[in-house]
Amino acid sequence: MIPFSDEDLKPAVQNIVDNKISPMLATDGGAMQLIDVLNQKVYIQLQGACVGCSASGSTLKFVVEKELKTAIHPDLIIINVPIGMEDKLEEL
Repeated sequence: MIPFSDEDLKPAVQNIVDNKISPMLATDGGAMQLIDVLNQKVYIQLQGACVGCSASGSTLKFVVEKELKTAIHPDLIIINVPIGMEDKLEEL
């Protein structure tokens, strides 16, 4: 169980996305947006060159998940939100 509320997690996740993950992705033309934190699940969206890239699964696992789990909590669940599903998080 993660000992933080969604309200506590969101700014911490946003900070890591903005300052660590996004700059890494930008070097290859990619981008990432934090969509929301709900029920201790982090909903992100890979964007830019990451969309349709064959390495996006590896990027999600070895960059995004690794950074967030190391910095915040190892039990975090990170979900990549497909384009167009931003308003349907409960379906993911």
